[in-house]
Amino acid sequence: MSTLNAVRVNRKAAERLLDGHLWVFASDIIDRGDSQAGDFVKVVDQKGKALGTAHFSSTSQIVLRLLSQHVEPIDEEFFFQRCQAALRFREQIVKNTNAYRLIHAEGDLLPGLIVDRYADYLAIQLLDQGMDRQANEVVAALTRLVAPKGIVARNDVAVRSKESLPLETKVLAGEIPPEIEIAMNGLRLTADLMGGQKTGIFLDQRENYLAVAEYARGGRALDCFTGSGGFALHLAKHSSSVEAVDSSAAALEIAKKNAVDNQISNIEFREANALQYLPSLVASRRTFDIVVVDPPAFTKSRESVEQAARGYKEINLRALKLLNPSGLLVSCSCSHHMSEAHLFETVAQAALDCGKRLRVLDRRTQAHDHPILLTVPETHYLKCLIFQALT
Repeated sequence: MSTLNAVRVNRKAAERLLDGHLWVFASDIIDRGDSQAGDFVKVVDQKGKALGTAHFSSTSQIVLRLLSQHVEPIDEEFFFQRCQAALRFREQIVKNTNAYRLIHAEGDLLPGLIVDRYADYLAIQLLDQGMDRQANEVVAALTRLVAPKGIVARNDVAVRSKESLPLETKVLAGEIPPEIEIAMNGLRLTADLMGGQKTGIFLDQRENYLAVAEYARGGRALDCFTGSGGFALHLAKHSSSVEAVDSSAAALEIAKKNAVDNQISNIEFREANALQYLPSLVASRRTFDIVVVDPPAFTKSRESVEQAARGYKEINLRALKLLNPSGLLVSCSCSHHMSEAHLFETVAQAALDCGKRLRVLDRRTQAHDHPILLTVPETHYLKCLIFQALT
């Protein structure tokens, strides 16, 4: 291994790394040396003591993402070993599906890399300059590990803009068909890896779909922000009827296909903006036994958390007004900036405003194949809270 460029960090950053976090911010860099965009570099403290190996970003506020606590080459073999460990973990905890998250960035000690497996195909995201530059090594390691029929890069996420990287979707290996059928929780589902939301399906809610369905006891259900129909399809077997709402016509077409493929006929799909549609349901005095609100992230930064909280409060307030006595509210947030405690407080305020008292039935998070690294709180992003209205 040739000598690596060294990046010197201050004591605050060194302590953060030693405490188990994987990020170093621009304000904590003392000397970047000759490091170039996407290099893997040696990280050293103020005294020159090595702290490990990291990817270097030249434009992001997160300048270093630690890959190893040792000074070592970040090559195909390194990626293979990390991906192999991640696969072994999934083989232990993933059940009833052939679609799951194989690599969850920091949660698998590979910051900047997301890999979702859909049967024989992979959808990946290369989120920083280092991972983007090492795409060939990543693809080679994944090919060696699981021999996929195709790998698509869903690099169309806004975070890449902070890395001065293009937003794009492209096939990196093999071929990607327009639709891929996968199995999940006893259902046959269609995934659009090239154009679907996220990398095709909301895999992080897989376990929550089942949990929410177990609480259903017949009656009417409303699934807001349904996407490709995740909650609606699971609730249909336990409900007399389901109304599924989303603003994306493309997502609803896949959701309708999923319903047909699974011989589910009691879901009414509606193309509408849920924030605008719910008041019309309240005005027409519609009521439901279960209301699910699973909106996209209302905030991407700490600065906008309070504004986002107002959005979460409004959508939950409207949902609560639609609940029958003893009805269930399922409230989700996929922003790590919106903590579980803050979401609880927000729902509580909404309940007070509409005169409802709520009992907490369940507190859930992302599926186990999206592991949370204890020392990196940002890896805990999904909250799924289940409440029951008290009469």
